Amino acid sequence: MPVLTLARLTIRETQRRRILWIGALMGFAFLLIFGLGFHFIYQDLTRHVSGDEILIPLRFLTLAGIYATNFLVVIVAVLISVATISGEIESHAIESLLTKPIARWELLAGKWLGYAAIILLFVLLLPGGVMLIVYLRSGFLLSNIVAGLALIYLEGLVALSVSMAGGTRLSTLANGGFAFMLFGIAFIGGWVEQIGAILRNETAVDVGILTSLIMPTEVLWKKASTLLEPGLVSGFEFAGPFSVSSQPSDAMIVYSVIYIFLLMLLALWLFTTRDI
Repeated sequence: MPVLTLARLTIRETQRRRILWIGALMGFAFLLIFGLGFHFIYQDLTRHVSGDEILIPLRFLTLAGIYATNFLVVIVAVLISVATISGEIESHAIESLLTKPIARWELLAGKWLGYAAIILLFVLLLPGGVMLIVYLRSGFLLSNIVAGLALIYLEGLVALSVSMAGGTRLSTLANGGFAFMLFGIAFIGGWVEQIGAILRNETAVDVGILTSLIMPTEVLWKKASTLLEPGLVSGFEFAGPFSVSSQPSDAMIVYSVIYIFLLMLLALWLFTTRDI
């Protein structure tokens, strides 16, 4: 099947360009630093904190590690795919592909599947690795691990779809800037919504909801964090990336799936109508 063949070739291409190996190496470096830091912090905690009180710093440290890896997953999703269409158009490499009996939708779908498989690998390696390190050292486990990792993976797929759709018409550099700026808008919008919910400012909450509709990455992180740690503190003094004062709706998960589907339809239309 052409789509699966193209997916395999896409994975091999990331290996050939060393993107996959560099990403994996940096991922292991992050886990090494996190593991060492967590080891010594936990060692010190056990000397000064006893009983259930130790759970508060453990939850904070684990969520801090997962939050950082969540950001890295989005970065990887954009970097591996930012030049997938635009770069091949600029180098004219895509012309040789399109002369073969391959439909443009098969090319797009095959590349998307290949990158989706790589993102899944990084989700298991990074957020999954953080959880494994914490469990092996302290025996502490967050709640709803599978559901939480699935939402982080969905967030990576959103970033991937934005990058691929942009690459059908934008240059590689412009596409990368576009994808990261959208992520930044979603990030700051999530904070505006969170603080607005604490202050009961409906306008600020509406601004946050609007940014979630534009790019639902931040709302997916919020939903993942509330599943991983249901007892998140929501007071103003604890406002931050780990606290959730405005509970995300389950409907946003459905919206994110539809968002990906519509983005890929848009990418297909932009790609098929482009004169190459």
